[in-house]
Amino acid sequence: MELTPDSVAAERETLKSRASTTVALINEVRQALDERFGVDVAPVTEDRYRAEVDAVFADGDVAVNVAAYAGLLRELDVEGDYPGFVVDEILGRELASTIAGGQPLALLAQATFHFADTMTHTGDVAGADDLDAALAAGFQTRLPGWEWTERESPFSVGERRGSSDRTER
Repeated sequence: MELTPDSVAAERETLKSRASTTVALINEVRQALDERFGVDVAPVTEDRYRAEVDAVFADGDVAVNVAAYAGLLRELDVEGDYPGFVVDEILGRELASTIAGGQPLALLAQATFHFADTMTHTGDVAGADDLDAALAAGFQTRLPGWEWTERESPFSVGERRGSSDRTER
């Protein structure tokens, strides 16, 4: 595999062209998490997904890694599948966390990858379903719709509002 600016740009377009498949899985995952954990999670639209793919690929360092993981998964096959189980899971988990961003979203995406992976299976090469699961897990984690990501954290530490008792040194 050789990665160039052109091949990374082509991967971005490939991921955008798969919006209907990826968004359907994102929304299926969100619905299942909603039911399991009793939370309201907004669905994702194809337009919002495509815009987020552009946002991920706008950071060249992230883009080259996403393109590499996606390309490897798209081509990965292991005779008998099971002996390759570990490598496609690792690649899928890393792709999901790379898309999601830094912690804690990266860890959530990795956990969600394994959940999403139980919802997808293709007849293609071994890594194809892991690619679908990774894209769904990574993008659903970073996209809006989760109440806890849309509010200020109660654990933020800083100057309290209304406090003006500061002593100058």
